[in-house]
Amino acid sequence: MRLVFWAGFWTFLLDQATKYIVVHMMNLMTRQEIDIAAPFLVFQMAWNRGVNFGIGAGADMRWVLIGVALAISAAVLVWLWRAGGTKWTYISAGLLIGGALGNVVDRVLYGAVADFINMSCCGINNPFSFNVADVAIFAGAIGLALLPDGRTPPGKKTKA
Repeated sequence: MRLVFWAGFWTFLLDQATKYIVVHMMNLMTRQEIDIAAPFLVFQMAWNRGVNFGIGAGADMRWVLIGVALAISAAVLVWLWRAGGTKWTYISAGLLIGGALGNVVDRVLYGAVADFINMSCCGINNPFSFNVADVAIFAGAIGLALLPDGRTPPGKKTKA
């Protein structure tokens, strides 16, 4: 479980540090947009009050989404504590939990998640922004879903 903690800790720290640097130190809240390597990478301020891509942003979902993120994080921890897994399972869980907690902190402090990374390519203008926590949540969920968990499948015998 130490791997879950450390992966989550560093993910959370990286997420919060990048948000602080870009939103506050680079003053993205006022500037609204900073070209980094346009059009491929632009920092574009977006306050996400909903879930992915702003779905549900019209309703006041702040506390519901905080509760859901905390419940999912707790469920993942309990599942791993009971079932165990491989090194990569623990790292994936840490990414997911660290990212979820990073977005929870945003919702508590700002009432919304600070999204700022915008990537477009090849003449396609992407209207959506995301953050480090979103990438970590996605990578962690994919890892938990697709990586082997180290347990023997039902009906298979392990070699002695």
